[in-house]
Amino acid sequence: MSSTMNSGGDDAIFSPADVQILTASKRRIPADSRVLAAASPVLERMLDQKTKLIDGGGRAISISILGVPHGAVDAFLRFLSSPSRCGMLEAKGEEAAAEMAEHAVHLLVLSHVYQVGWLKRACERALASRLASEAVVDVLVLARRCDAPWLHLRCMKLIGKDFAAVERTEAWRFLQEHDPCLELDILQSLQDAHLRQKRRRRKREEQQVYTELSEAMECLQHIYTEGCATGHCPDSATCRGLRQLVSHLALCDRKKKRHSCGRCKRLWQLLRLHASICVQPGPCQVPLCSQFKQKMDQRNAKDEEDEKWRLLVKKVASARIMSCLAKRKRQEGFQDQEQPWLKHKLLE
Repeated sequence: MSSTMNSGGDDAIFSPADVQILTASKRRIPADSRVLAAASPVLERMLDQKTKLIDGGGRAISISILGVPHGAVDAFLRFLSSPSRCGMLEAKGEEAAAEMAEHAVHLLVLSHVYQVGWLKRACERALASRLASEAVVDVLVLARRCDAPWLHLRCMKLIGKDFAAVERTEAWRFLQEHDPCLELDILQSLQDAHLRQKRRRRKREEQQVYTELSEAMECLQHIYTEGCATGHCPDSATCRGLRQLVSHLALCDRKKKRHSCGRCKRLWQLLRLHASICVQPGPCQVPLCSQFKQKMDQRNAKDEEDEKWRLLVKKVASARIMSCLAKRKRQEGFQDQEQPWLKHKLLE
């Protein structure tokens, strides 16, 4: 940006560079006040105050941007003057990307102080793309001070992923000595993330159990209604396991069946679970279904064990419904793919 001034008669026509930016190296960078005011509300207020102070005296407005290198200030002003703004990195290619990579830390600070949102987001992306264990603590501290939650989250994810390497860095040791409160916050966040991950894993495992029980109910119905001889088992492995339990129940000693035989207890619970979710209005072909239904009607609704059983039944019934919907969607998708193929064959 060049600073030139054309004069004609008594009136002076100023070039776009009507502001002088003073940097830490005591060098000046010319800039356009209209561009600065449009890009940053903070700079706009500063320009308004400076304009009122000089009161139209014709003097050039001077603004100091100190605390960062001259090259970072120069890059900051050139980014502000870019007409494409968010698309500047893509528009200018490797040169702008290299400049962003070189001054990303200082540009993040400047964009935060002067409230340039689009540049701040670009700096966050640039810093996140080059995160490493050696510098992640420094970037995390910077993200906290510059109110950059997205970058802060990316740093926390990297710290949680490779905390052993982060602990060995000089930045982490410095943090332990000079900012124990931040260290405690980071450790607490990592602990919370670990607990959330454990809860999600436990929930997935529980949902898998409910899904398997739902498939077992479907196979149980299939065994006693179709005889499992049609070759269209919902789950061949589950059907085979259930048939083995049924065969064992018929041969097992009665005392073991009721008291100590784990296989018999397992089938007994599956039959009871089937009766709990069975909605067939007429006689059900699954053994003991009506007997279990009659016993459930006689049970005390306030029984703690019965309450846990009802919760299990609810979860299995929900998993069964979701499984049926998923199968229906798969069948509809298969039919949609199959129809054009059939139509093509018929045309041939």
